[in-house]
Amino acid sequence: MSEIDLIQLATPGFFAAMGLEKVALDRQAAAGNDSAIGFEKRDSIASLVMGTASLYVPLALHALLSPVAPGKGKGKYRKVLVGTAVGAAALTTVADALAKREDDSTLTRFARRIRPSAGVAAVAAGVVTGSTTWAARTSAKRLWDSGGAKRDLGAGIAVTAGALLAWDFIYYWNHRIQHESRWLWAIHVVHHSSEHYNLTTALRQPVADVFGMFVPYGLMAWLGFRPRVIENARAINLIYQFWIHTEAINRLGVAEEILNTPSHHRVHHGVQQEYLDKNHGGILILWDRLFGTFQREGERVRYGLTNNIRTFNPVRIATHEYADIIRDIAKSSSWRERLGHVFAHPGWGKKRRYGNGEQPLALAS
Repeated sequence: MSEIDLIQLATPGFFAAMGLEKVALDRQAAAGNDSAIGFEKRDSIASLVMGTASLYVPLALHALLSPVAPGKGKGKYRKVLVGTAVGAAALTTVADALAKREDDSTLTRFARRIRPSAGVAAVAAGVVTGSTTWAARTSAKRLWDSGGAKRDLGAGIAVTAGALLAWDFIYYWNHRIQHESRWLWAIHVVHHSSEHYNLTTALRQPVADVFGMFVPYGLMAWLGFRPRVIENARAINLIYQFWIHTEAINRLGVAEEILNTPSHHRVHHGVQQEYLDKNHGGILILWDRLFGTFQREGERVRYGLTNNIRTFNPVRIATHEYADIIRDIAKSSSWRERLGHVFAHPGWGKKRRYGNGEQPLALAS
């Protein structure tokens, strides 16, 4: 059974849970506890649209990228993509050197004019080349075929539990990296874009994972976990995280010390300084405790982004950070700036503008 199959089976339960959450929040409000933000119709619709898109847009992107991806039966235009990346990078480097000249010659003006578009083309082609290569080289199927099958662990209960644990461990690091590298943040920011926090927010999922370069879950296949077992572990991990997106549940006693709970994940979605880039775990909060990113819920959480985009348009939700990255690259005058705007922490650009004398406002949440 595929991930999409499992999620489709769980979908009626998702909607039933949303109804129960609405009833619980209404009762809390009637009892005088109206601190929960609750639902907003347009926001919830946007989240549901993004949830549906997250299942099917990646399939379309994989098909779209097939002509430039490595592998048998693919890559018809891969050399064109690599040539574009190399050529645009060379042109940008020359333009950088010419644009620094103080004269106002035709050549200098031309270099300054073409540098923004050449820089954007070089970075875009380079990132697509890198991400498609990484995905092909680290896929579960490839690593299973290249040695994992010899270590086949089977598909029993113990193996399934091991797969869940391994997936959750790798998920923690990928989730953490998504908050620490702007290119990966551009993928993940979709999930943080709502200023509300309810079960529909859980469905506001990224659509552009295909462009990411993550710690490979395919490592599990190399260790002997079957690709189907890995796929099911992913689906279970994702389904688990649905119920923690709510304000209807407060704290859960001793479970708070081991599991990721609504309280812990509310912190993760918070924009206050003490909450930024905290509680990255999927099922277990133990990883955050072990690796120094744990924060307990204290001050009333404010949700969204530190600079909210104020839109319910799914296309804008999915692309706004990419648009900002393109603008920053176009304004850059060196490779250090371009690569910093793409791969450094989301707050890197502001750190450069503020200098060392002032604490910048982080962009990630």
